[in-house]
Amino acid sequence: MQLTMINHVVLVGRLTKDPELRYTADGSAVANVTLAVSRNFRNAEGVIDTDFVHCTLWRKIAENTANYCRKGSIIGVMGRIQTRNYEKSDGQRVYVTEVVAESVRFMGGQPQQWLGHS
Repeated sequence: MQLTMINHVVLVGRLTKDPELRYTADGSAVANVTLAVSRNFRNAEGVIDTDFVHCTLWRKIAENTANYCRKGSIIGVMGRIQTRNYEKSDGQRVYVTEVVAESVRFMGGQPQQWLGHS
């Protein structure tokens, strides 16, 4: 029997700054965004904490998000968790956990539409 693993994330949050759109050497669009996502419970002090989740968007999803969203925009992201690591010039190893978006939904006043599978 083969066990199927699941890696699926759904987030709704506010962009902490304008999307940063750039292009790879082969011409693929990529944007990095950070979503501020409130937790659904209060901490011991009665405050609702916020998590800041780094997300990577590719191709048309990246371009559309950069063109139509700004700091404070509410977006929904469906994707997967990805981890990677690299070594800085000083020899320190850096570990990164991020969400790679497979679709993005703009949650503003426009009709809702998922921008899917780049």
